[in-house]
Formats: sequence, structure tokens, C-alpha cells
Amino acid sequence: MTGKPASAGTKSSGKIGALAGARAFPPLMVVMFHFSEGHHYSHIRPLDLLATRGYLWVEFFFVLSGFILTYAYWTRLKELFARPGYFAFLRARLIRLYPLHLFMLLLLLAIVIALRALAAQGGYLSIFDARYHQDVSVKGFWFSLLLVQAWNTMNTLTWNGVSWFVSVEFALCLLFPAFLWLAEGGLWRGFALIGAGLAGLLALLFTSKHGLDITYHNGVFRGLSDFAIGVGMAVLFRRLKPRDKLPDWVHSILQLTLLALLGYVVMNTGWSHTRMDIFTVLPLMAMVFALAFDRGLIARALQTRLPQVLGEWSYAVYLGQTAWLLAIRFFAQRLYPSPDTIVLGTRFSSLIFWLEPTLLVTVCVLWGGFLAEFIELPAAAALRNWFGRRLDPQSVPTPS
Repeated sequence: MTGKPASAGTKSSGKIGALAGARAFPPLMVVMFHFSEGHHYSHIRPLDLLATRGYLWVEFFFVLSGFILTYAYWTRLKELFARPGYFAFLRARLIRLYPLHLFMLLLLLAIVIALRALAAQGGYLSIFDARYHQDVSVKGFWFSLLLVQAWNTMNTLTWNGVSWFVSVEFALCLLFPAFLWLAEGGLWRGFALIGAGLAGLLALLFTSKHGLDITYHNGVFRGLSDFAIGVGMAVLFRRLKPRDKLPDWVHSILQLTLLALLGYVVMNTGWSHTRMDIFTVLPLMAMVFALAFDRGLIARALQTRLPQVLGEWSYAVYLGQTAWLLAIRFFAQRLYPSPDTIVLGTRFSSLIFWLEPTLLVTVCVLWGGFLAEFIELPAAAALRNWFGRRLDPQSVPTPS
């Protein structure tokens, strides 16, 4: 892979290269969060403060989703309000979202069956039957199949727990024409949508006991709030982009300021899952708008080959992580030696403390690349060939 900007190709296709590259990193933050919550934190305060806020990077993707869909479909409101156009839009979005979701759901079904069979043969308790195991109920499976598992239909995360995001994203797709209609009109509508979204997030914060870590219960309202902000930002962007005469260094300063602000609030607002979550979310969401102009230092870095490839894989990295998080639980239950065993001259517990999360992130990236290149993208291409590309712009990435 080279470090040359990929912007030439992205400009000609209408794709915003910086936003496509920005998708690369949030799934890794989510992986770090899930490992840390399920196993252990590093006891290095800056790393732990970053990891414990991993769930907030989902805000970035819901905002990105609202922004990109509005940016891509702005001129097609009449089509979306006609029945053929609306169903063509939903079909296009499901072609991007559903094949990998279905693959992971069936893979987890196979894992559950296999590990329970091994447990029965070995006379021990499967990780799916131990205390605090994830839900693998029949109800949860069918709701996941129908993409309604995060519509306040379950009292826990179920099967591929991270797929609650896909369920909410599907709900947002169903409602998208209404958002696009609300975006039609003057600049004030953009500010109104952003204000409504922020009000929704604050309402959730003041009624939640876990900050913005809201998933299977009220996750749709979390997504709606973030999505509204993204749609509002797209309204402002559409008006301001043609007038953008600022030099690149101004864009660079804005992006670096937001990044510095994000670092400051992460390090100085205490532990996560409190009302202080909003201060982490604000610069994250603002970064979508700042990067959308595709200019500036950080934007150029995100246009290079590596972030572009990882961004293409991001949905698969996100959805695929559950398989390896479950693998760690199984390895700890059945394969790992005792903590005091000497391995490579050191206690196994000391060795695995850093090796496990490092390997997890690495494997999740490689696994995500495999899923993207051999499942997600080929399946989407085959379905497009079958159904056609109507209302499926090439420039719309799958939010992850």
C-alpha cells in the first residue's frame, strides 16, 4: 500500500475521500471498548480513558450516515416519496447492510451449536450457558433476522450483539425520506435539525443510567438524534461548500482544533457512562462536518491508501468482532494454561495481558478484510447485478 492520496478517484466519483477514510478508526475503538469491558483495562490511564469511551464512536457513524445519505440523495426527494423509488432505496440499503449481517448471524448460530456440542461431549458448561452469557434465544434470532432486535423488542443484546447498530440503521433508512423532506428549504432547517438532534441526545442522557451507551432499549432514539444532526450538517454543507474560498491551512487548523478538543475532553471529563458523554460526542460529530470539505491536513491523511482500505473494511471489522470476542472466552475457559504457568520465561497472566488485546485488534482487522473482500462486497455486487443499481449511488458508503 502506498501513502499517496486517493482523492483523485474519489473526487470524480462524488465520494468524499476524507469521510470514507475516517471510517477506518471507529470500529477499532469499539473493539477496544468491548474487550476492556469484558476482560480488563490496561491500567494506563490515557489508554483506558480512550477505550472506555469506545461506544461513543457509534455516534460518529450515525451522524455520518445522515450526512452521506442526504448528500447523495438530496436531489431525489420526489423519487423517494413514490412507492417504486422508496422500495428501490430500501433495497439498495439492504443490499449494503444485510448480507454480512446474515452471514454473521448464521456463523454465530453454527458457533453456538458447535460449542454446546463440545461442552456436552466434554461434560462442562458451554460459555453460552454460563452465568452472564449473551442471549442466544429463538426470539432473539428471529428478531435479528428481521432487523428489529433493537426496536425496544428485547431486554438485552442478542446473538451478534453489535448488530443492534444494523437494526437501528434499518429503522433510519425507513424514515429517511421524511428527514430529506425536513431538510428541504432554507439554511434554518439545517440548524433546526441539528438543534433537534442535540435536544434528543440530551433527553436520552438525562433519562439514562449509562450515559449514551444505549443500544437494544431506546437505541432507535439515539440513532434518530445522531442522524438528524448528520442531515442538518448536510444542509449546511450543501449551502457552504460552493462558497468555500478558505485556504487549506484554515481547514487544517479547524480539524486539528477539534482533534485536540476531543483529546482534552477524553482526558479531563472522568470515566465514561455519565452525562459528561456529551462533551466527547460534540467534537466527534463536528469532525464529520470539518472533514466533509475534503481539504486540510487531516483530510489529506485520510485520503491516503491505508485509511481508504480500512474504511472500506470498517463495516466488516465492526460486525465481525463478536466471533473473536467469543473465541477469547472459549480459549480462557478451555485452552489457556493456569495464570502462574511460565511461558517464554514469564507468567502466562503477564504475557497474555498485553498479547490478547493486541492480537484481538489485529485479527479483527484481518478478519474484517476477509469478510469485506469475500462476503460483503461480492454479495452486494451480485445482488446489484440481479436487482440493478437504481437509487444506489456508488458514492454512498455503508456506515459502520
